Amino acid sequence: VQLQASGGGLVQPGESLRLSCTASVNIFGINFMGWYRQAPGKQRELVASVTSVGRTRSSRTNYADSVKGRFTISRDNGENTLYLQMNSLKSDDTALYYCNLDYLGANYWGQGTLVTVSS
Repeated sequence: VQLQASGGGLVQPGESLRLSCTASVNIFGINFMGWYRQAPGKQRELVASVTSVGRTRSSRTNYADSVKGRFTISRDNGENTLYLQMNSLKSDDTALYYCNLDYLGANYWGQGTLVTVSS
């Protein structure tokens, strides 16, 4: 499974970015997908996740307290893509952002996309 992440960049505080992560497999049946980040000198942390459950594949989202109300995670099964809409960005959001998913019992990571928030 290949995960191609994109959308990172340099923005000023208060601005927005949308990250994308396109998988090389059909994500319809994948239950867990998430975005993690790792800032310099810090451990990798879960930023947001979306879990699809049941026959209707209804989605449940989960967010780190630090991003609640500012970030939105979503998935487009038709495009095999996971998104992270990031609004009202702060300098503390500066990090490498990684997408992650579970597929057939294995866990996969994207290559990381750098988000830098600085004035």
